[in-house]
Amino acid sequence: MRTSTTSRLALGAAAVGMLGAVAAAAAPWSTSPEADAAPGQCTAAGLSNTASGVLSQAGAFLHDHPEANDVLTSAATMPADQAKSSVQGYFIGHLDQLTTLQGIAQPLTDLKNECGIAVSPTQLAMLLETVSK
Repeated sequence: MRTSTTSRLALGAAAVGMLGAVAAAAAPWSTSPEADAAPGQCTAAGLSNTASGVLSQAGAFLHDHPEANDVLTSAATMPADQAKSSVQGYFIGHLDQLTTLQGIAQPLTDLKNECGIAVSPTQLAMLLETVSK
């Protein structure tokens, strides 16, 4: 059961990473944190709360868009270059869905820009693996 839970958490972490990448593709580059970022946001708890909100909204969106759900689900198990190509190929043909997902993922981009932190899917998966043992 733990392996199944860990696998689901890792898939969720990968989804957060993909959504963050989708949002980052349209966001302006920022290399330094904003001075006025709320201190509570720039913590592990703040990141967790932000990521859980994004995942919840993304889950609802993907439930309503099964084709996008299939593309992102498949991409989570592909090599990085193949996953990127697959996701880009799908969303080039579905710009309205891309725009919606970018909006859903925007809080992650905001957190990255405000706090100067970004967490990769691999880092999240390793963290989840560590705490689930």
